[in-house]
Amino acid sequence: MKIAMLKKPYCIEIQEMGLKDSLEPNEIRAKTVISALKLGTDRGNYEGAEDVPGAPTYPRWVGDSNIAIISEIGSEVTDFKIGDKVVSQNPHQSEWIAKDDTNICVIPDGVNDEDAVWSTLYTLSGFCYTKADFIAGENVAVVGLGIVGLGAVALGSLFGAKRTIAIGNSEIRNEMALKVGADGAVLSNSEDIESKLDILTNNEGIDLVILTANPWDAYITSIKSVRAGGRVSIVALSGRGENEIQQNPFPMEYFYNKGISLIAISGKFGYKYPSNNDRMSWRNQCSNILNLMRKDKLKPSFLNTHRMNYKEIPKAYEMMSKRDKKMLGVIFEWS
Repeated sequence: MKIAMLKKPYCIEIQEMGLKDSLEPNEIRAKTVISALKLGTDRGNYEGAEDVPGAPTYPRWVGDSNIAIISEIGSEVTDFKIGDKVVSQNPHQSEWIAKDDTNICVIPDGVNDEDAVWSTLYTLSGFCYTKADFIAGENVAVVGLGIVGLGAVALGSLFGAKRTIAIGNSEIRNEMALKVGADGAVLSNSEDIESKLDILTNNEGIDLVILTANPWDAYITSIKSVRAGGRVSIVALSGRGENEIQQNPFPMEYFYNKGISLIAISGKFGYKYPSNNDRMSWRNQCSNILNLMRKDKLKPSFLNTHRMNYKEIPKAYEMMSKRDKKMLGVIFEWS
């Protein structure tokens, strides 16, 4: 099979790699149709930012949004069948083998591949709400408008947010946010951002800020933007890829005095009303996102700006490092 491997910073190649012939009883084999490039984490990997804990170092695979068709199943697999089209967090590679209990979800009929491929990231967008104990009727602001951030914007009204405000560092991304459902948009470098948010929320303030952007400036914007007693849901890797700076991450006027809560969106979280099945598992939540796509309530393919053959993956990563705000959703075709 073919796989995109990042050998060192700024050096990515398509390599041939073998897969084993036989499956374990709980494994599945699938052939990739398309995969998608996630700006942000993958850009940090490409540019040589410090490793994310638990992730492989160089040489390493890249990508984690993959659509494939199952070609073989192990003898004990019951949740999948040959011919199922699935979305998973497998890398940019032409074929893969994985255990059946990993983050893999069957795509329902009627969902376009170029929508479904983003369900992995939209699932993460959803966790930014649920892990932060979001309550319908709250005002939400999203800082950072990549795919995860725009996913959080799109989910706002579906989850019952009273208002969803986009906070981006470019007019291009703010306009995208308005098109996917934001009730308002503010530039992150606005000197009067707090007063603008007060106007947009009729002086109610922002109950929940969802932070998806890594720079420290984005973090400071988030804790400035949330109301006193509010929460900041952090899915970003704050400070990753930046030069070390001497900065207090908990300035008294924005953290202690306001009494805010910071919540890391990582790992499992407690559910107050557990049942026999893990309703808050990645697979169940991804299935919910796919069902919203099936009902045409989410259409992330609107954000796709580039469609390329898998052989052009090195070119796409080089383009990504230039930080063109017009580049967002990148689809790689493998068939």
